[in-house]
Amino acid sequence: MKVAVLDITGKDTGRKVELSNEVFGIEPNDHAIYLDVKQYLANQRQGTHKAKERGEITGSTRKIKKQKGTGTARAGSIKSPVFRGGGRIFGPRPRNYSFKLNKNLKRLARKSALSIQAKDNNLVVVEDFNFETPKTKEFVKVLKALELDASKSLFVLGNENKNVYLSSRNIQNSKVVSATGVNTYNVLNAKKVVIAESTLEGIESNLSK
Repeated sequence: MKVAVLDITGKDTGRKVELSNEVFGIEPNDHAIYLDVKQYLANQRQGTHKAKERGEITGSTRKIKKQKGTGTARAGSIKSPVFRGGGRIFGPRPRNYSFKLNKNLKRLARKSALSIQAKDNNLVVVEDFNFETPKTKEFVKVLKALELDASKSLFVLGNENKNVYLSSRNIQNSKVVSATGVNTYNVLNAKKVVIAESTLEGIESNLSK
């Protein structure tokens, strides 16, 4: 598959790059995508939720009423979960939601996500660019030139593009990552995936192993 290379003003440079069919042209594996996205979202959870159970509630331990003769169920503690203000039955406890996936499955999921975006013509290849200083205004100009200011976008740039990354942090619908930071969730969550020309080789080498 060949894709035209654009400059940051959105104009065609007249050059085209060949995308590897091994990375951008495979048959997507939906289950691999599901597992990788599930792991990514699970890893975002803090797992710090906690509810007090009856043993952790502050309250009197006296028997609140006599055992028999009241016509109602027996009750021994005001901290019982059946009373208002009592402990919670089987409440949430702090836990770690993360789980492991093998590297080959994660690699397959990322290739599947990139292949879906390539098939839908949602991949944009641009010339390498950088800013002299971090300026959000400059990054907004790039978004408008590429007609991405009204939609979610993912920029995959080289590691040396620190100023571009800093310029993008205040933009809600745009995210900048390096070739090694590409993940299935971010690729599929974006309407357009913008890849720097020099980064293509790094993506293909990382995912072709």
